[in-house]
Amino acid sequence: MTQLALRYSPTSPYVRKVLVAAIEMGLDDRIQRIPTAPWDPKTDLPKDNPLCKVPALQTPEGWLYDSLVICEYLDSLHAGAKLFPPPGPARWQALRHHALADGAMDAAILRRLESQRPDGQRSQAWMDRQKAAVERALDSLEGDAKALVDLSDIGAIAIAVMLGYLDLRFAADEWRRNRPALAAWYGRVSQDESMKATVPKDPA
Repeated sequence: MTQLALRYSPTSPYVRKVLVAAIEMGLDDRIQRIPTAPWDPKTDLPKDNPLCKVPALQTPEGWLYDSLVICEYLDSLHAGAKLFPPPGPARWQALRHHALADGAMDAAILRRLESQRPDGQRSQAWMDRQKAAVERALDSLEGDAKALVDLSDIGAIAIAVMLGYLDLRFAADEWRRNRPALAAWYGRVSQDESMKATVPKDPA
């Protein structure tokens, strides 16, 4: 059985998405984890991913990058229920949810990076714009929450990981406020083994 290698950092929500998906597919034991610090000027990550981003997955065919591409590749390796549904309404909904959750993660990360800029260089308007994008995504997902059941597709996994990232980096925003259906769903799926095994922690 071919072993795979994943370059990762412990707090990346995109890495967590891949790891949750791998556990849900029963493939976690096939993946060797390679700790990687993408922001380290001395990192050798660009030799495996020219964008210098994690996750990056080494496969027999070469390196893959972008969490969605990696998840779809992993989904091709097992015979169980697929996280990427076949073409049809279920697939488009899963991919729509994925796009919304990934976009919210992008915005949250941009907001965090901007907040870390030196005094006098930060743009409050830019941070507010990113926060507003996340809030709109959460409101949309609150409307969809009753249709969410478990972590059986890539859209649901992306939503759960995004909410976990908000808890890690923006707990003070209290995203659960006025979103009871989404909060209840996340309360259930956050107890799944795949989520508990991948809770992000800042390196010591």
